[in-house]
Amino acid sequence: MDFRVLLMAGIAVGSPLIVTADETPSTQAQAPGFVDGSHLGLNLRHYYANQHTRRSTYLGIKKEDGLERTRIRETWVQTAMLNYSSGYTQGAVGFGLDASLFSAINLERGHGRVANGGDRVLVDSDGDALPTWSRLGVGDLRLRFSSTEIKAGRLLTDNPILRYKDNRALPSSFQGVGLFSNELDWLSLQAGSFERAIPRTGTGSEKLTTTFGNRAYSGSRISYLGGMAKTPYGLDVSLYTSRFEDMWQQTYLGLTQLIGDRREIALKTALNYYHTEDQGEQRLGYIDNDAFSLAFTASHRAHSLTLAWQQVFGDEYFDYVWESTGNYMANSLYSDYNGPNEKSWQLRYDLDLASLGVPGLTTSLWHAKGWDIDGTHYSGDRNGRNTGYNVRGLDNAKHDENGLMVAYVVQSGALKNAVIRTIVYNHRATGGQIDGSYDEVRLVANLPMWIF
Repeated sequence: MDFRVLLMAGIAVGSPLIVTADETPSTQAQAPGFVDGSHLGLNLRHYYANQHTRRSTYLGIKKEDGLERTRIRETWVQTAMLNYSSGYTQGAVGFGLDASLFSAINLERGHGRVANGGDRVLVDSDGDALPTWSRLGVGDLRLRFSSTEIKAGRLLTDNPILRYKDNRALPSSFQGVGLFSNELDWLSLQAGSFERAIPRTGTGSEKLTTTFGNRAYSGSRISYLGGMAKTPYGLDVSLYTSRFEDMWQQTYLGLTQLIGDRREIALKTALNYYHTEDQGEQRLGYIDNDAFSLAFTASHRAHSLTLAWQQVFGDEYFDYVWESTGNYMANSLYSDYNGPNEKSWQLRYDLDLASLGVPGLTTSLWHAKGWDIDGTHYSGDRNGRNTGYNVRGLDNAKHDENGLMVAYVVQSGALKNAVIRTIVYNHRATGGQIDGSYDEVRLVANLPMWIF
């Protein structure tokens, strides 16, 4: 690893994508008007990552006579996200719009260094990195009545079924219609139907497909309905149901309870559960999968300690839509720990240095381990169905990872709200586990600016 990598060791994805000067009023009665409520912001993101494969894991460099194996992939991209959001017109029903232009400049273009791009940079058919790419990342028309919004176009969806993915130089988005309702203080509802994905490293849209299954198959749309309720007893309950046409149908249940005060001691308990089964034409074959996680987090002032258990019941992967992070499970880290019949645990320590006199600085350290990955009993392709998941070769596969993350949010001055986050991963796999063995270091810096 060269000096530049050692100097820059890490990641920082996660600062606001849509930069606005003020929070949009939550009810139509407070609408300031289309122009008066308009905001324009710019987020500049600098993304660097360096991957080194280990053991039997290799990357590929495209050559005229096939793929040449390599152990290194380097990604270095500068992006700009220009985000416009109008206010709502006044009246009983308000209208508005959002538009975000995403652009990227590829700073590392070496044919061998980008190693065919992966899902990190845009490459052509020869595996050469494109110097730049741009797209309309977000573009929607909005309608609001009271505290209920309907948006149509390209959206940054955010729920346990379909959540935009933002772990690269640019985020993904999805094309369709979404409804968001907050008529009651204790209840928020969402519904949506989406038919296209706008990938992180792309200029157009793609069909919706699977993350862990056979991507030769796709569904025409994914639709969902659900919400989150806050109870008087400190218990938050989330429930969603969804249908990915001709692929699967999925139900999600989430329970979160927080008791105590972290100034003394607080305990957070989080349960997440997904049930997935085949739907319609069964393009991924038969599916019958249950996955759950249970996490306990104890917090005292600046310190938090989390212990989590996760388990998959089913002879295929716990799956979600490609280009999304529709996975609220506790052990969704560098790996998702979602293999067939997989068991996993995680131990995590978080430190918020604000109470120690350094506001804006946080660190996280974790270890996770997964085992008993077994797909030898897979029968989803019985009765002539498609083979949706290539898992029969997984027999007691296992893996583990270690991670260290340090993040800082600038508190004042010209760079206020800028975010720098670094992360170092170490992942080791055996028995054909899908993620392979890697060492990776990332650095991402986000600089949000308000124009008006």
